[in-house]
Amino acid sequence: MSDLEGPAEGPAEGAARSPVTETDAERRRRRAQFLRELHEAKTLRERVQPRRARAARMRQAMRMRTFRW
Repeated sequence: MSDLEGPAEGPAEGAARSPVTETDAERRRRRAQFLRELHEAKTLRERVQPRRARAARMRQAMRMRTFRW
């Protein structure tokens, strides 16, 4: 976990907060944080398992070549 995150909320506290009260800025901030962590995890996985990561890139490239618009 990052030290930038606030205190952990329990399940009751998270359920009590309505998604309607969340502003667009908060949602974008959470999404940006999620995407940063996802990218970090992917790069770590590529470093730890280079052969598997290369195979995954090749499969993705094949999917993109065969994709029809």
